[in-house]
Amino acid sequence: MTDPHQPATSPGTDPADVERRAAIAETLGKEVWPADRDTLVSKAQESNAPDAVLAQLRRLPAGTEFTNVQEVAQALGMGTEQQRF
Repeated sequence: MTDPHQPATSPGTDPADVERRAAIAETLGKEVWPADRDTLVSKAQESNAPDAVLAQLRRLPAGTEFTNVQEVAQALGMGTEQQRF
């Protein structure tokens, strides 16, 4: 049984990864997708993103198009939810 007073995270994630991914998602919004690294970095700069978010986005591989924040998180090596099906 899990402790109802502890924050829950999906298998394959940890609270730090969830926080980092949420910060990226909040910075980029929904209208930017699909986008490559340079587009994501530009959008983050326009949104006055925190330095940590910009640093993460700059680590993305060049020439790859991402369709959502989940793909960005995976490319950055963050834990992501395991697919159930």
